[in-house]
Parts: sequence; C-alpha cells; structure tokens
Amino acid sequence: MGRVRIIPVLLLNNGGLYKTIQFQKPQYIGDPINAVKIFNEKEADELILLDYRASKEKRPIDFKKIAEIAGEAFMPMAYGGGIHNFEDAQRVFDAGFEKIVLNSILFDDLSLIDQIAAVYGAQAVVGSLDVKKNIWGKPQVLAASGSRKTRCEPLGWCKKLEENGVGEIMLNSIDQDGTWKGYDIKLIATLAQAVKIPLIACGGAGQFDDFRAAIGAGASAVAAGSMFVYQKKGMGVLISFPHEALMRD
Repeated sequence: MGRVRIIPVLLLNNGGLYKTIQFQKPQYIGDPINAVKIFNEKEADELILLDYRASKEKRPIDFKKIAEIAGEAFMPMAYGGGIHNFEDAQRVFDAGFEKIVLNSILFDDLSLIDQIAAVYGAQAVVGSLDVKKNIWGKPQVLAASGSRKTRCEPLGWCKKLEENGVGEIMLNSIDQDGTWKGYDIKLIATLAQAVKIPLIACGGAGQFDDFRAAIGAGASAVAAGSMFVYQKKGMGVLISFPHEALMRD
C-alpha cells in the first residue's frame, strides 16, 4: 500500500474533547492539551481539531484556546468550526494551524475558499462535507453538525468544492460516525473517482483493515476518532496511534 496519512480527529467543545456516535451522544474524553502531547509522542502524521458545535450554536472561535492547543503540537494541524470570514481564517492561521477546514459557511459563501487560497494556497483549504442517508437510503449533505438539511448530494457538492478551489476534501459519514463498523466504502469510491484532489475518509473506522479498505477505494488519507481515543468499542479512554508498519502491505 505504501505510506498513507493517518489523521486523528479531535472534537472540541467548551474547551474539552468529546467523541460522538452518529453526531449524537457526546462523551467527554479529556483535555485537548494532554491529547495533543500524547499524539506528539505517538508521532501522528497530522491532527484535525473541530469545534463541532460552533457553527450550530453560532459561537465565536475560542482563539486563545486553539492557540494553546496548536502551540503544543509537533505535527501539522487543521482547524474547523465557527469560521465565518477571511478574518476568522487569518486568526486561525496566526494561532499556528496549517490548514482550515470549511463546512457550513460554504453553503452561504463559496468565495471564502478563493479568499483564503489566494493568501495561504489551495493546499491550506479543506472542504468538509457531512453525509447522511435519508429514509430512502440516498446520501445527502448536511450542515451545522448534521442539524441543517441542504439540497446538495455528495457527488455534485464535491465537484463544486473542487471547482471553487479547495485543495482537499474531507468526507465524514454521519451514519458511520462512532460505530466502529467501517467507512462508507461505496461513497468513498464514488467521490474519489469524480475528483482529482485528495480525499480524506472519516467516520466508522474500527480496525486497521478499515484503513486499507478506504485507501483501496481511492481515499488519499484516513481519519478517525473513536479508534484513537478508546481501548475498543464500549471501553475506556486510551489514546493510541497505529505504527506505520501496520499500514504497509
């Protein structure tokens, strides 16, 4: 398989870390500073920090807190949540983050992608989409931490994000989130074949074979939450990170 990026996703809320199941039932994990220090020791490739309720609750970004978190990281970090304009993005970069993750705001202002990319480069802009199947089993894109319906379907929205200049796409399956049942491989394959930019698969990883399946389907990187912060499904918190050798054939 060769070298692939394996990215822990940390969910921030009111200064603490949480983990969800299908974007519901948040469980407190601990202090983000301690988590970042552990991932430093584990030599994680990257970290994605998402204030997952900021847009839904229309809360401002806690720039002081995220600067403290970024200041402890030895690896590249991306931040998403509550970014409404270029000034917000600029302050996130100034806080020490290498990438911006944009989600809900893009349904209102796609021009923000170009504004950020013009200064920091397209590689610094990650277009994120949260996908959930409707009652007919058709995947739909949601916003505001899964609480806001849109009229977008994943394939068309991914192409639109690519056309508007994002350097990378993060696909998060709401149905698979926190279930340990594996990624939505069919959707990953569909989107990876349709866009030329890197695709990060997220939502559902429970074992190393899930990583391999996602990469085999076309994902450029794999991201996960539960698998990195729990001993196993239903058990206590134990932050871990897979050894690189486990991701090689």
